[in-house]
Amino acid sequence: MKKEVLEKLKNNKKFLNYLHENSNYYKELNRDKDYYQEFIKKMKEKYKLRTIDKVDNFVDSVDLITKIINN
Repeated sequence: MKKEVLEKLKNNKKFLNYLHENSNYYKELNRDKDYYQEFIKKMKEKYKLRTIDKVDNFVDSVDLITKIINN
């Protein structure tokens, strides 16, 4: 694995956690350092860290608070 990719992974616990859970990415990241972006995309999708997921969570929270206030 390229040194810069390895450093990026070590500096973020979520990345490292996802890598441990999905060990097939070791092989892909070893073969192609450009695969790192795909890895990040998949990790954000699984842990719901994308912008759309954050907006969804916010809307759900506002909806819950509105229902609590109205009752």
